[in-house]
Amino acid sequence: MAKYNPKSLHADEFINHQEILDTLEYAEQNKNNTELINSILEKARPIKTATGCRCNGLTHREASVLLASNDPQVTERIYEIAEEIKLAFYGNRIVIFAPLYLSNYCVNGCVYCPYHLKNKTIPRKKLTQEEVKAEVIALQDMGHKRLAIESGEDPLHNPIEYILECIDTIYSIKHKNGAIRRVNVNIAATTVENYKKLKDAGIGTYILFQETYHKESYLSLHPTGPKHDYDYHTEAMDRAMQGGIDDVGLGVLFGLELYKYEFAGLLMHAEHLEAVHGVGPHTISVPRVKRADDIDPDDFDGGIDDETFEKITACIRLAVPYTGMIISTRESQEVRSKLLRLGISQVSGGSRTSVGGYAEEERPHDTEQFDVSDQRTLDEVVAWLMENGHIPSFCTACYREGRTGDRFMSLCKSGQILNCCHPNALMTLSEYLVDYASPRTKELGFEMIEKELKRIPKEKVRAIAEKNIEDIKNSNRRDFRF
Repeated sequence: MAKYNPKSLHADEFINHQEILDTLEYAEQNKNNTELINSILEKARPIKTATGCRCNGLTHREASVLLASNDPQVTERIYEIAEEIKLAFYGNRIVIFAPLYLSNYCVNGCVYCPYHLKNKTIPRKKLTQEEVKAEVIALQDMGHKRLAIESGEDPLHNPIEYILECIDTIYSIKHKNGAIRRVNVNIAATTVENYKKLKDAGIGTYILFQETYHKESYLSLHPTGPKHDYDYHTEAMDRAMQGGIDDVGLGVLFGLELYKYEFAGLLMHAEHLEAVHGVGPHTISVPRVKRADDIDPDDFDGGIDDETFEKITACIRLAVPYTGMIISTRESQEVRSKLLRLGISQVSGGSRTSVGGYAEEERPHDTEQFDVSDQRTLDEVVAWLMENGHIPSFCTACYREGRTGDRFMSLCKSGQILNCCHPNALMTLSEYLVDYASPRTKELGFEMIEKELKRIPKEKVRAIAEKNIEDIKNSNRRDFRF
């Protein structure tokens, strides 16, 4: 077994099985160590500075100790600090996005996904460029500005050239006041050369879920197809960064393997990216296995209840305070509501997980990748967020201004990013309210904007934002952003 080495580029060294086992043993031995737990919690707490706040974060071992603790008072303190961190660096803003499924053709045999090759009951579909346009127009008519494109792995049906053509099509469509300003990409592990092509196409974040960091389980869960290669898949983020993509998104599919193992592996991966590339993951997603066409979540042994899921989310927030966290419509409104205060900074809204699902009036179920638990419209999600004190943000300014990778992280760590994010969130919310919102949502929104404008600390920034929002109301359109 290779020794744990976060600076190594080999998967077995930066995700070292024995180190994870040792971490879990260490956490179990110290889960009632009050002195150690108090010191870890104190280390995680935000520290006020002249420009805002900074955080130390936690190592995978330190965070694993907190996760292992069964003390309700410790859990409550974890939640309190998670909320402090969330407000310090992300404020009350929640970024909105939608997935766009391009194709469910796939050559892999993943046993938890209905797109697996042996599934002969699910209809196979691949969008033409005209169908991509129809999907994008439907999403623009909802008010979306940021997409995450999804596709099965199939070199014949979904080659990189097809993905690039779809990205070009998405960016080309200007419908009424709508435009997709940022396309994030969630496709299978590929080569450095292909990552360079994605970078040149102007993508935002490259997202790839590990599914499970337990190598033995990974191999059994991916019995056939190119995804069976654990090392190639696990080392994908290094190739993406070598290809020039400096914003990458990690995630595991909780429920496939024991959650404490996955938690440690996920944080070790984040530590590795920081050690080798100087910047950790831009986002971490926390999906759980859900029911789908021929998939039953009860077939897997690693299922976790909502309370455990909440604690995992909060502990991730303490460990990687500057990393965005994503929750999708896999989860119910109730679960999403609880997780928003514990660290989540991005949510999907009005999502459909079928290929071609948005252009159809009725929600199709025949090609869904998973059952959508939160089936509310985007307008309903936007109103719900505001009713709970969150600012729905459609902002993509950081990508377009070049604030990515270490440039974004340096601004985030210094607290300066708030001078961009808060006014940009209010301006993009104004665009949504004017163009797409229902009367009730519009009323809620402009009440919130009036209140939130007063919280912008810099007088000059506040004045510019107020002027821009007034122009948006009067349909004097420009692409406003800080």
